[in-house]
Amino acid sequence: MQWDILATILLTATIQSLFGVGVLLFGTPILLVLGYDFITALTILLPISLTINLLQVSKDYRHVQAPFYRQVLTLSIPCVVLCLLLVTTLKLNIGSIVGLFLIVAALKSVYAPFNRLIESLVRYERTYFIVMGIVHGLTNLGGSLLTAIIHSTPYDKDQTRATTAVSYGTFALFQLVTLGVSLGPSAIATSATALYMAVGVSMFLATELLLYNKMSTERYRTTFAAFLFLSGTALIFKSLFLR
Repeated sequence: MQWDILATILLTATIQSLFGVGVLLFGTPILLVLGYDFITALTILLPISLTINLLQVSKDYRHVQAPFYRQVLTLSIPCVVLCLLLVTTLKLNIGSIVGLFLIVAALKSVYAPFNRLIESLVRYERTYFIVMGIVHGLTNLGGSLLTAIIHSTPYDKDQTRATTAVSYGTFALFQLVTLGVSLGPSAIATSATALYMAVGVSMFLATELLLYNKMSTERYRTTFAAFLFLSGTALIFKSLFLR
């Protein structure tokens, strides 16, 4: 067990327990900065992310918005799989662009031009879902685009988290299957992985009890907007300064 990995999991699992994303979105750049390669980061983080999402969906599956999820399955997932297979040969730095988009999405409720911009982008849903799958397959940052489009909907907090969780969990499931086929099951199923998953589950249970259940929908949406803003800022910082 690596203590730097454990600390990363404690932080990112708490975030994902609240919003449905976080382990991959923040855990990937953190582990890269700590010196781990992209594939190693994936094999560590994907089982944790999927486990937390499964717990969230099992609790709130009635709140999943089926039309949204169908577009994830049909448009995003094929792109995730294809781009993950190419990830070792293609290196694209699009973090700053995604980061700016997240900041705009976070501020849309307080600045009318930003609100009109988000509405115009989300209007092209098919293209958006395809781009989201490509970004996630290549960089593991598709969760940022997922949270941005979810934030543009009128969903309440349970609908928001459940729909985010089932979509993000499906990303992780297909990524794990792809890695299992290309690298072999032994690259993913390790004793350390089981321990890290247990830590992630513990953080989910604690966060559910102490934070999520006490949040109103209004407070959740405000906190979610702050999460988007911080995510965007972190992505821009990583892209500009952490090569």
